Amino acid sequence: MSEEFKKAGSVFEQVTAYVNTRVTQAKLSIAERMSQVTALLVAVLLSALVFFLFLLLLSAAAAILIGQWLGILWIGFVIVAGIVLTSGIIIWTFRGRLFQIPIMNRLLDALFEKVNDDKKNEKDKAD
Repeated sequence: MSEEFKKAGSVFEQVTAYVNTRVTQAKLSIAERMSQVTALLVAVLLSALVFFLFLLLLSAAAAILIGQWLGILWIGFVIVAGIVLTSGIIIWTFRGRLFQIPIMNRLLDALFEKVNDDKKNEKDKAD
């Protein structure tokens, strides 16, 4: 009888070790996904900042150039401001298709890429 208790105790220890290993694996997996999402967000924000600065300087240069062509500098700035406003309205109108859906898809890929790979590996092992 005591030998059966020893075997049961051994099985319990193995199950406990397995559960602890799975919990640790889950924590590492979550940390990896969160680092991927954070890196993606930082990259998108930095790219947006650089693109914004580029457009700002390009707009100022275009405004000065148009103002010099017309002979009145402030009219060049008004024309460029109108172009930027029109572009902003168009971008706002199509923001879902231009930004929300692609960004959501990238975030979902980053979050669930590892899960799909794990499921494929487990399925391959079972076959």
